[in-house]
Amino acid sequence: MNKNIQLLAFMIVWIVVTVVALTWGAYVIWPDNVHTDYGFPFDWGIHTTNTIAGPVDKWSVDITALVFDLVFWLGIMTIITALILYTSKS
Repeated sequence: MNKNIQLLAFMIVWIVVTVVALTWGAYVIWPDNVHTDYGFPFDWGIHTTNTIAGPVDKWSVDITALVFDLVFWLGIMTIITALILYTSKS
């Protein structure tokens, strides 16, 4: 398979995986707190919807965790891209 086609296919798949990983929400129910965590492997966003005091609509965003998520996913993409370029024959 052509090196350029391999790279293009890999990058399209990896972009989709990165977007899904950053926007995937995990719904967490505790007895006094209901919230949704966004981001994988680091939770960069927390949307609190219910507390012991009643319904709320509170967002907590951790920019540092978002940067670490992006560095994680884009770093893996860079490493795999370099491996594809290094190992492909054409």
